[in-house]
Amino acid sequence: MKIHIPTPLRAYSGKQDTVSVNAATVGEALNALTAKHPELKKHLYSDEGKLRSFVNVYLNDEDIRYLPEKDATKVGEQDALSIIPSIAGGCWPHGHTRPSAASVMRT
Repeated sequence: MKIHIPTPLRAYSGKQDTVSVNAATVGEALNALTAKHPELKKHLYSDEGKLRSFVNVYLNDEDIRYLPEKDATKVGEQDALSIIPSIAGGCWPHGHTRPSAASVMRT
Protein backbone atom coordinates (compact mmCIF):
# COMPACT_ATOMS: atom_id res chain seq x y z
CA MET A 1 0.00 0.00 0.00
CA LYS A 2 1.02 3.62 -0.34
CA ILE A 3 1.40 6.20 2.38
CA HIS A 4 1.22 9.84 1.31
CA ILE A 5 3.64 12.07 3.20
CA PRO A 6 2.79 15.76 3.71
CA THR A 7 5.33 18.37 2.64
CA PRO A 8 6.44 19.30 6.21
CA LEU A 9 7.41 15.67 6.93
CA ARG A 10 9.15 14.85 3.64
CA ALA A 11 12.51 15.91 5.08
CA TYR A 12 12.22 12.79 7.28
CA SER A 13 11.13 10.41 4.49
CA GLY A 14 14.04 10.90 2.15
CA LYS A 15 12.09 13.71 0.42
CA GLN A 16 9.58 11.16 -0.85
CA ASP A 17 5.96 12.25 -1.20
CA THR A 18 4.77 8.63 -1.19
CA VAL A 19 6.23 5.58 0.55
CA SER A 20 5.15 2.04 -0.32
CA VAL A 21 4.88 -0.53 2.47
CA ASN A 22 3.59 -4.06 2.91
CA ALA A 23 1.07 -4.32 5.73
CA ALA A 24 -2.15 -6.04 6.76
CA THR A 25 -3.46 -3.23 9.02
CA VAL A 26 -3.21 0.54 9.37
CA GLY A 27 -1.00 0.11 12.44
CA GLU A 28 1.34 -2.27 10.63
CA ALA A 29 1.58 0.20 7.75
CA LEU A 30 2.57 3.04 10.06
CA ASN A 31 5.08 0.77 11.83
CA ALA A 32 6.57 -0.21 8.46
CA LEU A 33 6.80 3.47 7.52
CA THR A 34 8.66 4.39 10.71
CA ALA A 35 10.91 1.33 10.34
CA LYS A 36 11.92 2.58 6.87
CA HIS A 37 12.20 6.19 8.03
CA PRO A 38 12.92 6.22 11.80
CA GLU A 39 13.08 10.03 12.03
CA LEU A 40 9.35 10.16 11.25
CA LYS A 41 8.47 8.35 14.46
CA LYS A 42 9.07 11.30 16.79
CA HIS A 43 6.90 13.49 14.57
CA LEU A 44 4.03 11.00 14.40
CA TYR A 45 4.06 9.41 17.87
CA SER A 46 4.30 10.67 21.45
CA ASP A 47 6.85 9.27 23.92
CA GLU A 48 4.07 6.94 25.11
CA GLY A 49 3.76 5.46 21.61
CA LYS A 50 0.39 7.09 20.84
CA LEU A 51 -0.32 8.82 17.55
CA ARG A 52 0.05 12.54 18.24
CA SER A 53 -3.23 14.43 18.53
CA PHE A 54 -2.29 16.89 15.79
CA VAL A 55 -1.53 14.12 13.28
CA ASN A 56 -4.53 12.98 11.26
CA VAL A 57 -4.32 9.70 9.36
CA TYR A 58 -6.83 8.87 6.65
CA LEU A 59 -7.37 5.45 5.12
CA ASN A 60 -8.48 6.39 1.65
CA ASP A 61 -10.88 9.22 2.66
CA GLU A 62 -11.79 7.96 6.17
CA ASP A 63 -10.22 9.35 9.34
CA ILE A 64 -8.90 6.26 11.16
CA ARG A 65 -10.04 7.66 14.53
CA TYR A 66 -13.64 7.10 13.43
CA LEU A 67 -13.19 3.61 11.97
CA PRO A 68 -14.55 0.81 14.19
CA GLU A 69 -11.18 -0.95 14.39
CA LYS A 70 -9.05 2.21 14.27
CA ASP A 71 -5.38 1.25 13.60
CA ALA A 72 -6.32 -2.45 13.57
CA THR A 73 -8.37 -1.82 10.39
CA LYS A 74 -7.34 -4.21 7.64
CA VAL A 75 -5.76 -2.74 4.52
CA GLY A 76 -5.07 -4.01 1.04
CA GLU A 77 -2.48 -3.30 -1.61
CA GLN A 78 -4.80 -0.82 -3.37
CA ASP A 79 -5.48 1.22 -0.21
CA ALA A 80 -3.72 4.47 0.60
CA LEU A 81 -2.96 6.21 3.87
CA SER A 82 -2.63 9.98 3.98
CA ILE A 83 -0.88 11.71 6.87
CA ILE A 84 -2.27 15.19 7.36
CA PRO A 85 -0.92 17.43 10.11
CA SER A 86 -3.50 19.68 11.76
CA ILE A 87 -3.16 23.34 10.96
CA ALA A 88 -4.23 25.73 13.71
CA GLY A 89 -5.40 29.30 13.54
CA GLY A 90 -7.29 31.43 11.09
CA CYS A 91 -10.71 30.86 9.67
CA TRP A 92 -12.22 30.27 6.27
CA PRO A 93 -13.69 33.31 4.54
CA HIS A 94 -17.47 33.65 4.77
CA GLY A 95 -19.17 31.36 2.28
CA HIS A 96 -16.17 29.04 1.88
CA THR A 97 -15.77 25.55 3.28
CA ARG A 98 -12.72 23.76 4.59
CA PRO A 99 -11.00 21.66 1.86
CA SER A 100 -11.24 17.90 2.09
CA ALA A 101 -8.28 15.71 3.09
CA ALA A 102 -7.99 14.47 -0.49
CA SER A 103 -7.69 17.99 -1.91
CA VAL A 104 -5.06 18.95 0.67
CA MET A 105 -2.91 15.95 -0.29
CA ARG A 106 -2.91 16.99 -3.97
CA THR A 107 -0.88 20.08 -3.15
